[in-house]
Amino acid sequence: MSSSSDQDDAPDGGEDSPLFRRRAEGSSPGIADVPVAQSLIKAASNVCFSLFVLAVLLVTVVAVTYQPPDPWLQSSAAITTSLSRVLPNSTFLVPDDSLLPTGEDFNSSSAVPPRARADTNQDDATAAVAAASAAAAANATCDPDAPLNCSDPRVLAAVKAFNAKAFFRKSIVFLSYEAPVPGPKPGQCDVAWRFRNRREKSWRRYRDYRRFSLTSGDGCALEIVKVGKFRSGTNAAPRPYRKGPKSPRVVVPPVDPEINDTIPVVGSEAEFKKGKYLYYMRGGDHCKSMNQFIWSFLCGLGEAKFLNRTFVMDLNMCLSGAHTVDGKDVDGKDFRYYFDFEHLKESVSVVEEGDFLKDWKRWDKKGPGRITVRKVPSYKVTPMQLKRDKSNIIWRQFVGQEPENYWYRVCEGRAAKVIQRPWYAIWKSKRLMNIVTEIAGRMDWDYDGLHVVRGWKAQNKQMYPNLDADTSPDAIVNKVTKLVKPMRNLYIATNEPFYNYFDKLRSHFHVHLLDDYKQLWSNTSEWYNETTSLSGGRPVPFDEYMRVIVDTEVFYRSKTQVETFNNLTRDCKDGINTCNL
Repeated sequence: MSSSSDQDDAPDGGEDSPLFRRRAEGSSPGIADVPVAQSLIKAASNVCFSLFVLAVLLVTVVAVTYQPPDPWLQSSAAITTSLSRVLPNSTFLVPDDSLLPTGEDFNSSSAVPPRARADTNQDDATAAVAAASAAAAANATCDPDAPLNCSDPRVLAAVKAFNAKAFFRKSIVFLSYEAPVPGPKPGQCDVAWRFRNRREKSWRRYRDYRRFSLTSGDGCALEIVKVGKFRSGTNAAPRPYRKGPKSPRVVVPPVDPEINDTIPVVGSEAEFKKGKYLYYMRGGDHCKSMNQFIWSFLCGLGEAKFLNRTFVMDLNMCLSGAHTVDGKDVDGKDFRYYFDFEHLKESVSVVEEGDFLKDWKRWDKKGPGRITVRKVPSYKVTPMQLKRDKSNIIWRQFVGQEPENYWYRVCEGRAAKVIQRPWYAIWKSKRLMNIVTEIAGRMDWDYDGLHVVRGWKAQNKQMYPNLDADTSPDAIVNKVTKLVKPMRNLYIATNEPFYNYFDKLRSHFHVHLLDDYKQLWSNTSEWYNETTSLSGGRPVPFDEYMRVIVDTEVFYRSKTQVETFNNLTRDCKDGINTCNL
């Protein structure tokens, strides 16, 4: 019971107040009462102060440890922003010997075409596949002494279970299997499947086929006792075809049936006149570095998308001397040698320049119904000014001298805020990525990578004073042996032309170089057959830029990665005093 002094000190309202009644009912004798409002205020103050201290600590930690994300591994918007920062005064400063990332390198997801959607839901969980194998064996009736029949469902179940376990940590996702076929000996079956690599952020599917030796296990289960290497199951491989009825002995290597880079055509005059086109005439970018070509080409695609028009593209390319052995430009290259034209035409609206010009000439008539054209001589006419133009064709002509006639000038200034380069539309050639897959597969997807940059950078002592010494054979051995476990598969991606330069590493590792796989682009290869078909029967050389693409992509798929400018040398990647830029 409360004393009279307590009642006198009560807040306004006296004994009739709700607060007084709560005190009288809930307080224990002899304990001083504190107003509820004061308690709440005090508790709130403590909480707020604690949050403030926590926020200060958090901001301090972030400020000390934060590093900006690598734009090459982020979205297409991030890479556009990053490149824009290094293009002052319309001078393309990205190093010519670097490999500019393309759409499948980004973390941002690309649109998945209908033919690939079924694959994206596949699950390669080891436990699920092993359970399926066990269930198949449990439900089967078998004769342990009977010869192995590769069409037996237990064979495929055993292969699935084995693959799921063996490749669980190798970034391989199994998508579909084909029916096993007999191998060359009793007890052997060849099995083919399609897969994708988690390290490649695309929906592309690749093919493998291996030879399995099986024997009877417990009950009706089958056990796999031996497995061949990558593409060892040749009986399950695609069948080569013979060239012509009169040449039965001439066997042509098979082609990849999933590559469809045929050129889209306009079906009729009415369809052509109904369309809206953006046509870029060849500018000063021709025969510049591949990085400048991509930067400019994506500017054109971005403007076409902004204007809601079909982009007229020239499949003919010029390979800059920066990517050739003798330093001379090579014209007459095909876009499809380096990039995935099938993915491009599925991602954006494009037509080929040659067919477009023929259709334009054929269907252009005087008088009513004539094809209307707006000629734009300079990049200074912005995309925003062309947004409401109703002409059938907007023809950018890029008159003037360099750098006034560079395509990417269209996307500078105010246009940079409205034009979004569609990086997602540019993927590397599936033909080259097939070579990458085969090289990585022959190392069983279990290898480490070493990237050694030499060439002109090692010779330029002013920009790279330490690079030559830091990438000498002895220096490389001293550093790599501390970073990579002994006798591992070690793939070396390099521009060093001397094949035996890395021989001192061979006593420590199983060394692999790109030239160890020359047969993959020889005149008996799938790549040779497909590129020769594109070129009208002329052999296509495996040029330096193709080597850079394959070398870099194989390196990216390695487990432990040793980089030149992160691990081997103190020099900065872009030259002296650029490490913090």
